[in-house]
Amino acid sequence: MNQDELKRQAALAAMDYLPDGGIIGVGTGSTVNHFIDALATIKGRFEGAASSSEASTERMKQHGIPVLDLNSCGTLEVYVDGADESNRHLHLIKGGGGALTREKIIAAASKKFVCIADESKLVDVMGKFPLPVEVIPMARSYVAREIVKLGGNPVLREGFTTDNGNVILDVHDLEIMEPVKLETQLNAIVGVVTNGLFAARPADVLILGTKNGPKVIKP
Repeated sequence: MNQDELKRQAALAAMDYLPDGGIIGVGTGSTVNHFIDALATIKGRFEGAASSSEASTERMKQHGIPVLDLNSCGTLEVYVDGADESNRHLHLIKGGGGALTREKIIAAASKKFVCIADESKLVDVMGKFPLPVEVIPMARSYVAREIVKLGGNPVLREGFTTDNGNVILDVHDLEIMEPVKLETQLNAIVGVVTNGLFAARPADVLILGTKNGPKVIKP
């Protein structure tokens, strides 16, 4: 079973966590694309979705799924998104696709966060995947110097601008033993919009696609 099939398996398993009616928060990425395709088959059940990226918005519109402004949605019942890494506490690294700020906003506005991924994303210690940090462009060099003080090696994501008009520093060489602490430290650097650690607000459910079928992990 290839990686794409494992992602699709996790995405389909997430359908069991959807409420009847209301508005669904939808994330970004290759695993979420499978979820969006599945959502299209039951789109009549929902008022619509709040989207974390232009790419997901476009895919949902192609399927005829109404995409709503989060400001008009109130609290969402559920948010479904992928991850680049997860530990067993369901702390995540996200932002490989660059949508981390909008993803973090929708996660904060949702009662339940269901994370979908293939089994390779579960790790004992996070940090092998470079940690994305979204930065106001004029603060890029300052923020990079501050990140070096925290032990990271920040690399500008070349030729990439976020949907919010900012740049991303991908931080290499981290061994993240205290995800909540590091998330707070990074967000305290002036010029940082947010970072890709989802630890203060972790996932509530992690669904992993495995060779033996979907595996559900709760903290």
